Amino acid sequence: MPGWFKKAWYGLASLLSFSSFILIVVAMAAPHWLSGKILCQTGVDLVNATDPELVKFIGDIYYGLFQGCKVRQCGLGGRQSQFKIFPHLVKELNAGLHVTILLLLFLALALALVSMGFAILNMIQVPYRAVNGPGGICLWNVLAGGVMALAITSFMAAVKFHNLTERIANFQERLFRFVVVEERYEESFWICVASASAHAANLVVVAISQIPLPEIKTKIEEATVTAEDILY
Repeated sequence: MPGWFKKAWYGLASLLSFSSFILIVVAMAAPHWLSGKILCQTGVDLVNATDPELVKFIGDIYYGLFQGCKVRQCGLGGRQSQFKIFPHLVKELNAGLHVTILLLLFLALALALVSMGFAILNMIQVPYRAVNGPGGICLWNVLAGGVMALAITSFMAAVKFHNLTERIANFQERLFRFVVVEERYEESFWICVASASAHAANLVVVAISQIPLPEIKTKIEEATVTAEDILY
């Protein structure tokens, strides 16, 4: 059985892995990965709007991995519309990259559960195989954190290099063309960053759990036998 010191740190490692699992689920479900401002370029060109008038043509957009919302501002007031990524909008995007992001997130979910299981195993007993011990915990956390980081990087690449926001904003628009004037990552994106950070923190936790505690030695007094003691 592991000592109380290791049990405490392995318990913390299992909690961090479970929190990473919960964070990924929340991030995937929430439609707030990215938000931005979209300019109705067609409306601006029609009225030859100047800088002070551009505010009337700037709308809002936010979206996640499965759905989102945009507010069109084309000079006649805002018009809000909801949209879903699947099954039609994904065809207008880089479908392969979008599906890859989802697969990476699902894989990160599985790896987070595996790392939690290894931490619980080490908290209950000392594994016979070294691969199931602290090294195994570190391995699964490195894999989970790496997959999570790859999913985050892929989403950033879709936004920056594949004009993800602009493609979504112009989906099923026949009369108007929208241009993205501002983009910012929202809470779901940063929740994924926190999930990857939890696995990095687990490596530190496992390293601390291997620090040997100083042994408390009790001093045993040696009994001295004298000649008088023998006589009695």
